[in-house]
Amino acid sequence: MFDAQARDWLRPAFDVAARPLATRRVDPMVVTLSGLGVGIGACVAVAFERWWIGLALFAINRYLDGVDGVLARRRGTSAVGGFVDFAADLIFYAAFVVAVAIAVPTARLACAVLLAAFYLNAGVWLTLSSLFEQRGAERSDDRTLRFVPGLVEGAETILAFGAFCVLPDHAEIIAWTFAGLIAVSTLHRVTMGVRLLREG
Repeated sequence: MFDAQARDWLRPAFDVAARPLATRRVDPMVVTLSGLGVGIGACVAVAFERWWIGLALFAINRYLDGVDGVLARRRGTSAVGGFVDFAADLIFYAAFVVAVAIAVPTARLACAVLLAAFYLNAGVWLTLSSLFEQRGAERSDDRTLRFVPGLVEGAETILAFGAFCVLPDHAEIIAWTFAGLIAVSTLHRVTMGVRLLREG
């Protein structure tokens, strides 16, 4: 919900790293895969209940995720770069929830429901994005993939994952709450999609 504002606010910070990388002609995919590696490290730390290490690595992962986008726009976006970036995010998000489930046994059911919510939301979003693309609908931003706005997006996910690390004793409540928000976001996308597709 706050992704556009967050990107605009953080763009100068991302540009600090993207500018010299662009000068050295570093491929954005190198940054994407580096970020994924750091993200997997965060997941390992969380699984072993090293919450603050996990939080630090998670922050670096999200920073690199922002840098690769700015770098790609400086060097020229590509379909393969956008695809790999999106796939890396999905891998990391799923792995992080699994790591929380490993670390907090009482939150395992909630984490399973959260993963299911992620799956349903991604499926609805990708289907709707594909249909909008076929119809030539106007894009809301300059990212490679078409992003359909929703109640829960990247910024909200960052807050939820950060909360897992800061408040691990409340992981079950956080997982149930976030799963509920994603379910509402999914329902919103379904109703919005049906309305817009009928109008189109």
